[in-house]
Amino acid sequence: MNPTPADDVLFEVADHIAYITLNRPAHANALTPAILTWFQKTWRRIADDPDIRCVLITGAGDRHFCTGADLTGVNERGGIGVGLGRVSEDIGLTSRHNGVWKPTVCAVNGLAVGAGLHFVVDADIIVASTNAWFLDSHVNVGMVGGVENVGLAKRLPLGAALRMTLQGRNYRLSAQRAYQLGLVDELTVPEELFATAKQIAHDITLNSPHAVSLSQQAIWSSLEMPYSQAIEYGFGLVKNHWHHPDFTEGFRAFAEKREPNWKSD
Repeated sequence: MNPTPADDVLFEVADHIAYITLNRPAHANALTPAILTWFQKTWRRIADDPDIRCVLITGAGDRHFCTGADLTGVNERGGIGVGLGRVSEDIGLTSRHNGVWKPTVCAVNGLAVGAGLHFVVDADIIVASTNAWFLDSHVNVGMVGGVENVGLAKRLPLGAALRMTLQGRNYRLSAQRAYQLGLVDELTVPEELFATAKQIAHDITLNSPHAVSLSQQAIWSSLEMPYSQAIEYGFGLVKNHWHHPDFTEGFRAFAEKREPNWKSD
């Protein structure tokens, strides 16, 4: 366990899966400065722990996944962050912010707002319950939607991302519509949300951690490259894996009709 003050975030590792639960249901699972610091430290732990092969992030309760930054006291503090560094230094909430190449499954159990969308857009696989909603309220409170909103534009049609960003809290994207548009990968009833996300995470842990990590890098990096460049980059990662023990272990296990014994990097 690696708790924040008052257990605002719960952390547990079991069967190669790191379970992260935003645990402030009385405050709509909103994020505090201490939680941001916790995530930055915890992603480093995840990156360095070979036993962790996948991460599952969800929220406590059945109403809110995460409603973004806790605005209580922001007026007195004069802002949310110091704004002096890069995304990894000032936000650092997700694997993408921290350059960690281990898959993340996001189980959206309710309302996802503002900074809560970081977890959604940066996840590898997004599972949502039918009572989930997505909205962005940056412009409503005089802020710029310029980080997680870019992620929305990568996963949604441009018009849908712009509507969420510019219309603010007056437009709520339902889980069903998000599934239709491709933001959500799997839609479940609330009672089956966690079990579905857990099964997906479990399936991922059965595969070669090294091959999974390089496959992630190939696909995510392709979003920032021309097609021909992305193909060459991906092929470079393919060749990189040829020299890893998992490459021969996979073929050997298949031939011997047994489960592979993957190497933990």
